[in-house]
Amino acid sequence: MELWGAALYGDPCRDCQFDWRIDMVHAVTLVAASPAEIDRRSGGAVGGERWSAEGWSVAEYVSHMADNLRNWAERVQGARLAGVTDIAGYDQDELARVRRYDRIPLAAARWALGISAPAWVDVMRSALAEGVVVHHATRGEQRAADIVRNNAHDVWHHLWDIDRALGQSAAAGVSRPG
Repeated sequence: MELWGAALYGDPCRDCQFDWRIDMVHAVTLVAASPAEIDRRSGGAVGGERWSAEGWSVAEYVSHMADNLRNWAERVQGARLAGVTDIAGYDQDELARVRRYDRIPLAAARWALGISAPAWVDVMRSALAEGVVVHHATRGEQRAADIVRNNAHDVWHHLWDIDRALGQSAAAGVSRPG
């Protein structure tokens, strides 16, 4: 089985300090607020800023956030609407390469996040209420709450990454989730 969540990142996350005990209301709210947070944090950015030569740029992180939320919303919606509960993993770096994240302007990435985050919120609220469970190829059984927590961590962690790339203090103006 693939390590994921708190088992992989620590509790709290060793890097971004995400608290995995976060309740579902706050986790969903964190994701719902992500487009506005990205706009606030990256208002003066051009998109190519990086915190390390090997890391993604600000625009690449935002593109990943948008794709990851859309991807998970689609998977969970497949379980909800069609009963398809077996899901596969994906390689985020391969997706970034194929989608050419390095060529997506920050404005377009922000637009994409503005579409995917609200869709994710709608799907996950329903999935939580319905008790949706999927079977991930490498992670095993994942309840809607597991997915919500993991996706909220992804958003929080990448806000932290973006803050580093822009030379800002981590999560400036936002309290640690949990």
